[in-house]
Amino acid sequence: MIEYSNGNIHDIDHFIKVWAYAKNIAELENIDSEIQYVLEIAAITHDIACSLCREKYGNTNGKYQEIEEEYLVREFLTEFNLSSKQIEKVAFLVAHHHSFNNIQGIDYQILIEADYIVNAEESNYSRENIKNFSKKFFKTNTGIMLLKSIYNI
Repeated sequence: MIEYSNGNIHDIDHFIKVWAYAKNIAELENIDSEIQYVLEIAAITHDIACSLCREKYGNTNGKYQEIEEEYLVREFLTEFNLSSKQIEKVAFLVAHHHSFNNIQGIDYQILIEADYIVNAEESNYSRENIKNFSKKFFKTNTGIMLLKSIYNI
């Protein structure tokens, strides 16, 4: 993904931070190792469409990413030794990581939480926004603890 990011330091930093939070939340929540493996791949590739969206739409709006990501991540992952089931799950997680209304599965939950923790800092979200999002969408004990500790809410 570093090479795929074409030297965009922001994108590289972002997916590495999301991966690190996702990995740590998963480990502290003691999730199944296969689920964690797929989650970590999804965390690394979750914004795979950002470069394309900047070029095609002029921004990286989540709706545009969701249009483009599923195909891109499937194509990207064919280079790696993943099962079709693993690729399907990663593609689903990546293509839906901006949709918060029907979060199903611990992997999906953790990806949402890890991405939000990083986005809150990068986009300078208000304390009120962080509190509201936390109450509405954070479910893991570790994600809640991290969000409260990092943002002092």
